[in-house]
Amino acid sequence: MDSEVLLTQLKGNEIEATHESDQDDSNIVIVNTCGFIDNAKQESIDTILRYAAAKDEGQIEKLYVTGCLSQRYKDDLEKEIPQVDSYFGTMELPLLLRKLNADYKHELLGERITTTDTHYAYMKISEGCDRPCSFCAIPLMRGKHVSRPMEELVMEAANLAKNGTKELLLIAQDSTFYGLDLYGKRHLAELLRKLSDVEGIEWIRLHYAYPTGFPEDVLKVMAAKENICKYLDIPLQHGSSKMLQLMRRGISREKTELLINKIRDEVPGIALRTTLIAGHPGEGEAEFEEMMNFVENNRFERLGIFEYSHEENTHSHSMDDDVPQEVKQARAQAVMDLQENISLELNESKVGQQLKVLVDRVESGNFVGRTEHDSPEVDNEVLIRADAAYLRIGDFANVEITEALPFDLLAKLPSV
Repeated sequence: MDSEVLLTQLKGNEIEATHESDQDDSNIVIVNTCGFIDNAKQESIDTILRYAAAKDEGQIEKLYVTGCLSQRYKDDLEKEIPQVDSYFGTMELPLLLRKLNADYKHELLGERITTTDTHYAYMKISEGCDRPCSFCAIPLMRGKHVSRPMEELVMEAANLAKNGTKELLLIAQDSTFYGLDLYGKRHLAELLRKLSDVEGIEWIRLHYAYPTGFPEDVLKVMAAKENICKYLDIPLQHGSSKMLQLMRRGISREKTELLINKIRDEVPGIALRTTLIAGHPGEGEAEFEEMMNFVENNRFERLGIFEYSHEENTHSHSMDDDVPQEVKQARAQAVMDLQENISLELNESKVGQQLKVLVDRVESGNFVGRTEHDSPEVDNEVLIRADAAYLRIGDFANVEITEALPFDLLAKLPSV
């Protein structure tokens, strides 16, 4: 989404710009980086080095770097990759624009040029995080939590809907803190109500809800509003109370499970997506077995797991990174093997049902869609044979589930 804001500002200044151009014909390149975990950092560095080499060869004139990696490692990057003309932090968009002889146009607030397919769009409702999680470097890169004004978000949603967006994916480093800084209390439920009233928005999907102090009034809104997906992305990180304490999550396994049960009771049919971490310092075999038991007992509809990354300047970095990399990998794989069986059983229960899907693309002879229980790129997909159906990308369709795979569903158009 940060790239979309930059693209909108550039075009508002009548500067021709393309997101992820495959032509390699630009004279200026801006690399928007991520510095969250090792893989993302390496991908960002590889991209910078690629364009640094292109600059050395005279293929481009200017190279700028922005985003999380630039915010966190600016001094080191300036020494190691001097071909970059300027590095900018996460809150320095106006400075970057000035370097390009462009103005930051406040009248473009709420306007967005989307880089995803136009039928869905990510909407960042806040920036930064106030949580003290031991493993997380986000506060170092993004700073303290800052909510975006509600009226600005509603205006942006209305503009997106006019341009064909049907699904809003609400994101933040911590969505449950929304409004605390602006309005003196958590206002996520009210934001959901107002966004659900925007004409043309048919699905609203909530991501990155922190479990500690979860604002339970959100559940009533989710249950009442038909266009708020029965879906919640709530990263829980572990299933052991000892590990949750080491991670400084402010919650125990017991309280976590009470919250899970409350969510499922108040929003029947909801799909819970969570993410976990394997191999955090202090995770022995007993703690890992607790996590496996946690996954088995709670049967999450969607689940992903990361191997712990030892990030400098975090609280966890002061601990001994005492789980070998091969053990982290094996534990992560064991969790996903367990989740594969759970997911298959849950998917098999849907065979014969009719479900509403949003069609995202055509691929390998299939229309590929998603149910309200699935976010793009990370969750299950529904495959409908393209030679047996006529569907349009960006449209909703009712389909009949014919077969279940561990992480996907096969479907057909219902017989008339």
